[in-house]
Amino acid sequence: MGTELGAYVREAFGWDADVVVSAGPRGALGQIWRLDVGPARYALKEIFGEPPSEALIEAELAFGRRAAEAGVRLPAGHRDRDGRHLLSAPGGGTWLRLYDWVDLRPVDLAARATPGELGALLARLHRCAPAAATEPDGGPPDAWYHQVPTEQEWPRVENHQVPAEEERPRAECPQGPAERAGVAWAGRLAERVATLPELCAAVAPADPAELIVCHRDLHPENVLADPSGALVVVDWDNLGPAVPGRELARALFDWFCDGPDADLDAMRAMYEAYVREDGPGRIRQAADFSMLLAGRLNFLLAQTRVALDPGAERRHREWAEREIDEALRILPTPRQLADVLALTASR
Repeated sequence: MGTELGAYVREAFGWDADVVVSAGPRGALGQIWRLDVGPARYALKEIFGEPPSEALIEAELAFGRRAAEAGVRLPAGHRDRDGRHLLSAPGGGTWLRLYDWVDLRPVDLAARATPGELGALLARLHRCAPAAATEPDGGPPDAWYHQVPTEQEWPRVENHQVPAEEERPRAECPQGPAERAGVAWAGRLAERVATLPELCAAVAPADPAELIVCHRDLHPENVLADPSGALVVVDWDNLGPAVPGRELARALFDWFCDGPDADLDAMRAMYEAYVREDGPGRIRQAADFSMLLAGRLNFLLAQTRVALDPGAERRHREWAEREIDEALRILPTPRQLADVLALTASR
């Protein structure tokens, strides 16, 4: 794809120099390509599935300007020679957006200052955000962030048959038809689905009066460090309305709860820094975990559908398998939610 893609963007952006394309990181909804254009470097995002609407792109640009003025670092986007921020990829089926390339690395979670820096960053984002009771296109707030899947929506993986040419190795001690069919995570999924009624009892839509524009995807792959150590926020494609306290609750778990052991000391430091920097959100009740739980479960459901879809590209199915493993590992427990609620209520 590199040669064809390089020639395509060279023409679209009117560059005179040759374009060298190399693969960068990918996520659920996109792949990053690094472009070397003479001495300049760019990040080209290939977007899978439905393209962002013009309204979403305009909202992203507007909020990005506010965030930059508030001291939040983010890569600048670029228009093509026809003034477009969004292009169809060669061959169709995916979409392209161009940004500045910034040399970035994962944030050092072991550093003592990290929780405070993250709390201050989120406070700055929330302080500069305008009220927003609807999605950028005018529709109601996306149910992805406040509505969990029903029991009927979870796939019946025990009946799934993997195509013979792609059958995965069988487990040493198969536990049923799912494992024999190659769906190694079937048992783990069934165990977690059985606990969802207790876990999600308080999940509910937000009060429209509390909604502001939020990034809505501030996990560790989207907040990175530049060579100087400064935090840089990337991947603004999920921007839209959310309650600041709910985004804060999700961020605490995204950063400091990787499986059965939550780092409550780091969560406390991040929460205190957010409050100290006048962030408007607070975590006071179980419903404040709605965004965390709905987002995690809807993502898990989406990845199980990709993994079980024989019509999906192999690269997408393989990526989904890895994401399912992680999503099952990091899905919070009722006890973890109670611990964090006790921590924040005391402050």
